[in-house]
Amino acid sequence: MTDLPPLFVMTPLASEMIEQLEQRFTVHRGGGPEDTRAIVAGGASVIDAAMIEALPRLEIIAINGVGYDGIDLEAARARSIRVTTTPDVLTEDVADQAIALMLAVQRRIAVNDRMVRDGGWMVPPGRQASGRRIGIFGLGRIGRAIARRAEPFAAELLYTARHAKPDLPWRFLPDIRALAAASDVLILSAPGGEETQHIVGAEVLAELGPDGVLVNVARGSLVDEAALIAALAEGQIAGAGLDVFENEPDVPRALRHMDHVVLAPHQGSATVAGRAAMAALVLANLDAYFAGKPLPTPLV
Repeated sequence: MTDLPPLFVMTPLASEMIEQLEQRFTVHRGGGPEDTRAIVAGGASVIDAAMIEALPRLEIIAINGVGYDGIDLEAARARSIRVTTTPDVLTEDVADQAIALMLAVQRRIAVNDRMVRDGGWMVPPGRQASGRRIGIFGLGRIGRAIARRAEPFAAELLYTARHAKPDLPWRFLPDIRALAAASDVLILSAPGGEETQHIVGAEVLAELGPDGVLVNVARGSLVDEAALIAALAEGQIAGAGLDVFENEPDVPRALRHMDHVVLAPHQGSATVAGRAAMAALVLANLDAYFAGKPLPTPLV
């Protein structure tokens, strides 16, 4: 028998973090027992009202990430279950990933690498990455970090958010369709959820146009993948850089075989320093809760 609180881990974690959790909790993986008091979830984890009801002793959900669209926050509030995320510590890494994908698509980095490894040399030219209009959809912490990095490349920097930001020098557009029409590169950094589900579909991609590039470091749910595949196959847009997908880890075969698409396995925050900082913040929230202290980064 152990007096350590039962904790359910429902997302992949580094072995070092599991070891830290095992010093504090009775850790369960593959399913949470009925007496579970804490959950460590990921940004793409789904914890709905039924799951919350099935865990009558659940007290805290600590998300190892910033996404929470899969968490039923109303059900959590109704039970006074605390929910925490790891903001700020992954902002810079995700923003770096957005710029890396933007450059990789336009300068054909991935396909040219494969060509050289296979003994080739003569390849088609890429697109100029500087002097283009760059639009950012979603201007929270990560969106602003992307904008700061993108600004030196941009002929003009544009954005769409819930509201215009008077303190910022960039041009505000009221909706994503207008943003796509005014942009050569469209970068997605908005939250997932019902409000943004498939917000990038055939109409938005048509507005982006045959010289346009889409970059997604937000959530796969923002993009209608069938519409994106059709737009890429038909030359309606020039290319895409994707770190996230609708049904991870399932990536459509069509995307995997397109040379004008650069793919990454949801690695926006995947740096050694970034993941260590995220793990530390998850542990800090759990430690604070079970010690009866204020939570460092509460969402609920």
